[in-house]
Amino acid sequence: MKQFFKMMFASMLGFFLACVLVSLIFIGIVASALSFTKKQEVVVPDKTILQLTLEEPFHDRSSDDPMSYINFNNLSAGKPMGLTEILETLKNASSDEKVSGMLLDLSEIPVSIATIEEIRNALIDFKKSGKFIVSYSENYNQKAYYLASVADKIYLNPAGSMEFKGLTGQVMFFKGLLEKLDVEPQVIRHGKFKSAVEPFILDKMSEPSKEQTLSYVSAIWNHMLDQISKARKISTTELVAIADNHRIGKPEDAVDNSLVDKLMYKDQLLDELKNRVGSKTVKDMSIMKLAKYQDAPKSEKHEAGKDRIAVIYAEGNIISGQGDDQSIGSERISKAIRKARTDEKIKAIVLRVNSPGGSALASDVIWREMSLAKKVKPVVVSMGDLAASGGYYISCAANKIFASPNTLTGSIGVFGIVPNMQKFFNNNLGITFDEVKTNPYSDYIPTMRPMTEAEKNFLTADIENIYSTFLNHVSEGRKMPVASVDSIGQGRVWSGIDAKRIGLIDEFGGLQAAVDEAAKLAKVEKYRIVKLPEQKDAMTQIIEALSGDQSAKVLKKEMGTVYPYLRYLQTMSHMEGVQALMPFEITIR
Repeated sequence: MKQFFKMMFASMLGFFLACVLVSLIFIGIVASALSFTKKQEVVVPDKTILQLTLEEPFHDRSSDDPMSYINFNNLSAGKPMGLTEILETLKNASSDEKVSGMLLDLSEIPVSIATIEEIRNALIDFKKSGKFIVSYSENYNQKAYYLASVADKIYLNPAGSMEFKGLTGQVMFFKGLLEKLDVEPQVIRHGKFKSAVEPFILDKMSEPSKEQTLSYVSAIWNHMLDQISKARKISTTELVAIADNHRIGKPEDAVDNSLVDKLMYKDQLLDELKNRVGSKTVKDMSIMKLAKYQDAPKSEKHEAGKDRIAVIYAEGNIISGQGDDQSIGSERISKAIRKARTDEKIKAIVLRVNSPGGSALASDVIWREMSLAKKVKPVVVSMGDLAASGGYYISCAANKIFASPNTLTGSIGVFGIVPNMQKFFNNNLGITFDEVKTNPYSDYIPTMRPMTEAEKNFLTADIENIYSTFLNHVSEGRKMPVASVDSIGQGRVWSGIDAKRIGLIDEFGGLQAAVDEAAKLAKVEKYRIVKLPEQKDAMTQIIEALSGDQSAKVLKKEMGTVYPYLRYLQTMSHMEGVQALMPFEITIR
């Protein structure tokens, strides 16, 4: 009996200590997370050099969820910046007398070229204030070099590398995998360029897909060449020759071809920066990361009036329901638009779209709210990297559409894909199915048997009806004849450059340009920005994150560049109804 009580009390003590330990860990996590959300007072010394490093993927809008960015290897890393925060901080820095210049510390930039374009344009504005920009890297990839080309001086490590070879558009195909699994994808689409389904039915690009892909990749490359040519005073003909002949091999080649100004080590870079700001020693010099500087007191406070402009962020795949931080839920975004429409203090709406599309039904739900809002107040769309298919569907009702020359848009077309899983279950798993039906089409749409011709005709009719609706929405919003929309539709993806030429967008410009236009249309000068949808407070998100499923975030971090393909397959497996979706997992590099 004595031994029993001894073991019982020992177990109770162990359980108690375990609970205390778990509680301490939880409190530590919460405290660390909340410390990120608390604004620390940042002192900016005179002659500060800001350092811009883009090492981690980021979104248009930074998340207020501390659990999404806690780095347990570096708890002092702080909250990462989204594109909006980067642009706002660069604008503030340009008028801050304590900031002397900018150091671009670049290597591989894990975001798309249209996002880089917005940051590059903000850096051009930063230079107009008379401040210097210096770029340094051990390895420049093409996207990093494109951003670096805006700098006054570009430096490269003597043992480093640089690539300048042209762009490639690459698509992964799953037809062979599906054949091995005995899964038959049954596809009905409208639009010869509607290539979102091609990875499941082909093992290489169709000729129409090659045509459209080469067209927009070439347009993006030519724009990059034009901008690099202006910045580096090198003709585009010479730049093409450098890429065509693969002239950049050794670091010295980059200098010989005038793409880089000088090779130097980090200590030499620091000496140059020291001389630029007039510091006596490197130790006396102040180099501050842009992410830290964003919390510094503003040098010039914007005099905001009572009027407001709503910026609504729509990023990810378009689905029905609430969605999450990686998708555009029709209910969540519609609610945000409706709130902005009915709030009398909000004088204009800017919808920031970064989406390859998704559910046609969900897109139409959001389009309806955009149309209603347009009747009440100015509505402007700012397109990010992608605003294609469903992403264009939700944009077309706006008064004005802004995009980057490198934005991928259009893809006006729809499709339906129904997997026939019969052979997969029969041949691979030994599973069979049987059923009874009260009516001939009770099991429409079937996934455990092939569709009949009648069922294919039903789905085709749905596809054609939705495509017709899509055309009419674009025709009404863009004031173009339906036939003209159809001629540039057919699922074809366009670059921003071509989209402006054919009338799918109005102007080139980033988010700030769209906000400026919204203010102009609303005839307001003093205003404040309201960001929607509203994000939950930090504590709520911590509790939800700790009690919820974090597998997607873990997978994304661990799988790296492979994760988008897994996400693509997951998206396709969860599709419901007719889709307005582009081949968004095309890799441009």
